[in-house]
Parts: sequence; structure tokens; C-alpha cells
Amino acid sequence: MSRVPAVRADGTNRPVTAKNTLVYVGTYTGGGSEGIYIGRLDMATGALELIGVAAAENPSYLAIDADRLRLYAVNEVSEYGGRPGGSVSAYAIQPSSGELAFINREFSHGKAPCYLSLDQTGHYLFAVNYLGGNVVVFPLQRDGALMEPSDIIAHTGSGPDPRRQDGPHPHAIVLDPANRHAFVPDLGLDRVMVYRFGRDRGRLLPNERPWAEAMPGSGPRHMVFHPNGTHAYVINELNSTVTAYEYDPEQGALSLRQTVATVPEGYQSANIAADIHLTPSGNILLASNRGHNSIACYAVDRETGELLSANFVHTQGKTPRGFAVDPTSTYVLVANQDSHTIVTFVIDEAGGTLVPTRKTARIPSPVCLKVVG
Repeated sequence: MSRVPAVRADGTNRPVTAKNTLVYVGTYTGGGSEGIYIGRLDMATGALELIGVAAAENPSYLAIDADRLRLYAVNEVSEYGGRPGGSVSAYAIQPSSGELAFINREFSHGKAPCYLSLDQTGHYLFAVNYLGGNVVVFPLQRDGALMEPSDIIAHTGSGPDPRRQDGPHPHAIVLDPANRHAFVPDLGLDRVMVYRFGRDRGRLLPNERPWAEAMPGSGPRHMVFHPNGTHAYVINELNSTVTAYEYDPEQGALSLRQTVATVPEGYQSANIAADIHLTPSGNILLASNRGHNSIACYAVDRETGELLSANFVHTQGKTPRGFAVDPTSTYVLVANQDSHTIVTFVIDEAGGTLVPTRKTARIPSPVCLKVVG
């Protein structure tokens, strides 16, 4: 195992303390970024301080295991190992410093890998290749190393938008809270594909209800489950909406309940929706807009799962591709890709909105944030 050092920006070897929380930042490296940035979030003030960086090629999406000991990154490159397509890299997280030690890197088996997630046992890593149109399951060794895929599922079909939906474009893969079913929002198909997860062999198996429909031309992108396990939400990139589904965990079935806009009524300028998260309480759903440059904040009806009133908070930057909620539900950090900033907001649970802290960190082309409490 070779080490990728985290170069501390303050020139010291101060350990991360209980008062501080680690933040890992995935970036695009074509515009001055060096790779995966490591920050320390001051939980008293919301200030994010850069403490290091691990060299990586276009680590545009990250995933961290439940034990907070392993980090995985897609490498959104055009070729790896002499084959057209991207790759996935594995790192060990050093508990005392937060620095990353490189473990290994494997071919992603498709073009433009864009999302990663882990099953709840930490034995499998899931990846989707946006341009490759497929879903890949990687078994993991005890040290976190990636093994050869145990399954590769190719999607087929297209949608009504000839420019963006010329073929399948899976954009995320999310397992339900019971670790029994896997869900793949496919932007190109206007479907959320549903699989049973065969944990014994790392396989994605056909589900009796193999997909949930989305509005034609909507472009499903990312997905999140409510903590109660009976509601799920999908953000649709192309028509700037969020769809609320009722969820049957026994059947792995999604039933559409409601669709709401992510931008204010009457907004006519260009916009594409991006990321979606719930606060840990499940009381507020958050969705990001690239174009309107905002976070839409919805109150959630805990009985029905429906989204109620909406507030729209400007992200104080351009193109908020990704954002993250800290585990204590104190702060939201927003990655403004095109203004090269990460901005911290305080969560106002009572008001159902976000409040600026006036704390901004500058990092080149940030697109994905993972907070480790």
C-alpha cells in the first residue's frame, strides 16, 4: 500500500479534535485542482479550513464506509489501463489525521463513472457509469481493496429528449434502509430501476416490479430514503422537480405520490437540478439548482411523506452541483463548482430553511462533499 500524503495547509501536524469534523471534497482536476481535498469544519463557527489534499484524477464523486475508515472515489477519465472508460479508487482514512492512504484502483467498466455507494455491511461497493449505461458491483477485501466486479448490469432504452436521453444514463445507485433492494435513477430512461440485492454473491437480481416510472423528459438523477423507511425522493435533473414516492420495503416497490418544482413559480431561465438530501430528522428535504443557484428547502409531512412549503436559499456562488448535511444537523455545506467555493449554512429546523454563516472556503471546482462526524 503506497501513501498519498495529505499536505496540511497550515503547516502543522495538529490532530483533528472532537470539536472539529472532517470534510472530504471531490473535484474536477482540469482547472487547478489537485484531487481530493481534506478540510476541518469548526462545529462552533461553521468555518471550513483546508488541511490537506490527496492527488487524484477527476475524483468527482466520493463514498465513505460506515466505519469511516475507507474512502472511495470515481475517476472520471476517458481511459484507464488502455481501455476506454473511467476508474474507481480506494483509500484508507487515517483516524488521527484524516489523511488518505491509497489502496488500489480498478477499471470502472464503463465511461463517465459518476456515483458510488456501499451496502450496509461494507462488503460491496456499487458504481454507475453515466455514459457506459451500466451498473457495477465491486466486492471489497478486508483492507478495503477493490476486487473484480461480481456483477455488471447494462441498461437499455432511451427517452424523449434526443440530446440528453439518447440512451441509458444511470446517475446514482441507492440501497434501501433494509439493504434488500437497490435503486438506480436513470436519467436517460425516465425510470428508477429496481433490483433485489443478492448479498451472498454480490448480484443485482430482477425485482418483481423492475422500475418506477418518472415523468417523460424529467431525467431522474439522485435519490434519498426518508429515515422512517416508507418514503423516498428523487430529484429530476431535466425538468427541475422532486418526486415523492411511497415505498413498500417488502416488495421493493415505489408508488408515485407527488411531484413539486425545485425552482420558484414563474422562474423561466435555464436550470438543471442536481443533488438531494434530507436532514437527519427527516423534517426538511433539500435540493440544489444549477442556474437558479439555490437550495430548495421543503418541509416534510411525516405521515404522508408529502413536501409542503418551500423556501429558496441562494448558494452565494455558481453551480451548486453537490452539498452535504453534517451528521449533527447543524450545518449544510454547499459546493459551488463554477465559483470555486464551499459555503456554510446553518440549518433552521423550525423555519424550514438555511441561514448563511458568512463562512466561505475556496477550493477549485468542488463538486462532491462528504462530512465525517
